[in-house]
Amino acid sequence: MGGTMAYNAVEAGVALWAGTDARSIALVGFGLDSVVEFVAGAVVLWRMTIEARGAPAERVARVEHTVRRFVGLTFFALALYVTLDAGWVLWRRAIPSASVVGAALAVLSLLIMPVIAWGKLRAARAVESRALAAEAKETLACAYLSFCLLLGLGANLAVGWWWADPVAALAMVPWLVREGREAFEAEEDA
Repeated sequence: MGGTMAYNAVEAGVALWAGTDARSIALVGFGLDSVVEFVAGAVVLWRMTIEARGAPAERVARVEHTVRRFVGLTFFALALYVTLDAGWVLWRRAIPSASVVGAALAVLSLLIMPVIAWGKLRAARAVESRALAAEAKETLACAYLSFCLLLGLGANLAVGWWWADPVAALAMVPWLVREGREAFEAEEDA
């Protein structure tokens, strides 16, 4: 978990720097997702630590509930941000610069994140943690966002389609909303 959090911190820094430099909403949204994923990882780590220290099942269940709700809210917040900012970029016709660094980061994350998500999902099943499973889905979202980001940055870089960047960011929104809803629906099932 610590390795994933370190990677997310570096990924967030690079994406936010490159996104701000290129004025790319898709890249900034990707960087913000990395920040959210880092924070969600820290919260899930807190939940796992409480259980490992032998806390009563009732307390672990309360923490699990809090973590699932937090992860769900992070998905909704990110979806809202991306929707508003991408809409604003399209409205203003703000043309982002091409970002080779952003494209390289997207490729790297597209290769790394599915492997990390798979490991987290296995661990979630082993310890029966819906919170860890939800956080693993956030890692999967990062892989999906990497793909969207790569398409948007690639289209801008290769053929100059400035609008591909905010459209790629908007393509991330349905996944984010669905995952947020699933985190809250898990609350109802518990």
